[in-house]
Amino acid sequence: MIKQIPAGVYPTMVTPFTQDNEIDYNAVEQMLHWYDGKVDGIFAVCQSSEMFFLSFEERLALMRFIREHAPKSMAIVASGHTADSLDRQIEEAKAFIDTGIDSYVFISNRFASADESDAVFLENVDYVVNRIPEIALGIYECPVPYRRLLSPETLGALAKGGRFTFLKDTCCDADIIRSKIKAVEGTPLKIFNANSASLLQTLRDGAAGFSGVMANFHPEIYYWLCHNFDKDPEKADVVQSFLGFASLSERQIYPPNAKYYLSLEGLDITPVTRSKDYRMTKSEMLEMQQLQTLTADFKKQHGI
Repeated sequence: MIKQIPAGVYPTMVTPFTQDNEIDYNAVEQMLHWYDGKVDGIFAVCQSSEMFFLSFEERLALMRFIREHAPKSMAIVASGHTADSLDRQIEEAKAFIDTGIDSYVFISNRFASADESDAVFLENVDYVVNRIPEIALGIYECPVPYRRLLSPETLGALAKGGRFTFLKDTCCDADIIRSKIKAVEGTPLKIFNANSASLLQTLRDGAAGFSGVMANFHPEIYYWLCHNFDKDPEKADVVQSFLGFASLSERQIYPPNAKYYLSLEGLDITPVTRSKDYRMTKSEMLEMQQLQTLTADFKKQHGI
């Protein structure tokens, strides 16, 4: 029987690196404990994790470590889905599934090139899915190397099979997400919005939660919104306004800014990345310091 993942908040977990550019497992463990009690699960080994800059061996070792050290109450969905060859995708998916994750997440652009039709996409999905163990599956509209957004019709076709339970939606359009929610009604597939500004509207329309980069900054505020938006609608509007404006931080240099923010939270983590050859400016660091202060004040003021 396919396990269902809980609704709520799934941060896209960043990968800490040492000054020598190796995975910093001490910092990974600290992050897992920092998330504990603030989220419903984590999205591990994804684009935020710089998976395209990790070898398969590094991705698998990281996944095993996360699975071993994550709090037992925390659901784990994971990707690491970077291969072009469908047969290689199958091999890598099996290895990740064997670690004991709750859901394996495919990247939509790995199943068809930008000029290929949704029919090709669905055919390739079937080829892969029919050759891996029975586990809950997800799909992620990752923007790298190109963004393949799923139409409501295509998403509905995926959902009907019953294997897909998680969509990380990156269209950033509440109207489109509403159409997708309608397209998957009556299926196990849950839609998680990656866009902060449209989150509240999509929750009210039936989205299951949030899975985005800003949950690496103040996940507990996203948690409150996802679990209380319908109980206190006026407060939800205020919380949404804070989260939407705070998400402008994404336009800074990410993921270095998220790693720097986590260091302000007391984690022993460097801003080193493999995906960006960039050092944060003093002004950018000040902006993160001020965001942390505003976050603390907002939480205190609104009892979060």
